[in-house]
Amino acid sequence: MPKTAIRIYKEKDGSAPLRDWLDGLSAKVQDKCIARVELLAEYGHQLRRPVCDYLDNGIYELRVRYNNVNYRILYCFAGKDIVLLSHGCTKEQKVPRMEIERAVRNRANYIKNPVAHTYEEEL
Repeated sequence: MPKTAIRIYKEKDGSAPLRDWLDGLSAKVQDKCIARVELLAEYGHQLRRPVCDYLDNGIYELRVRYNNVNYRILYCFAGKDIVLLSHGCTKEQKVPRMEIERAVRNRANYIKNPVAHTYEEEL
């Protein structure tokens, strides 16, 4: 099984929403999120609940829970073996609709111009 390539979405201004979100989290939560991303890289489309789940419109979530807080990394498949990590959020009940719509917009921007919307540094 080929390893899935992980891409991090980058805004026009050069910022990476996922990187910015992760930087605001504790080291323990960051480590848990990075471990989930590594599982996604390893298993790609074969990864299932409870690690990830399908949300809507081609958008998925990586699921992390720590101290009764639900952290989510929204992502999509942008090719057979390419995953685009859009951004992260916390949730209580469901992932807010606006977060899913944001991930859909990020996917569209990436597909139009992958080079301009790929963050080059690693998590």
